[in-house]
Amino acid sequence: MSAGLDWPALMRAGLVGLRLTPEAFWALTPAELRMMLGDAGARAPLLKGGLEALMDAWPDETERGSDE
Repeated sequence: MSAGLDWPALMRAGLVGLRLTPEAFWALTPAELRMMLGDAGARAPLLKGGLEALMDAWPDETERGSDE
């Protein structure tokens, strides 16, 4: 058993609390389960400044001559 995760508690939360099927529970990643349980993690939300920086770094490509 992994020392980092309390599998019995996670299984109770997923199977009983969230009413997931065993197949759905085991298909989740630990991060997905954490999110479903309401723990967004230590990352801060993406705010306007962060979004603008991403948009500058990775602009959408458009076709030349497109009317859009």
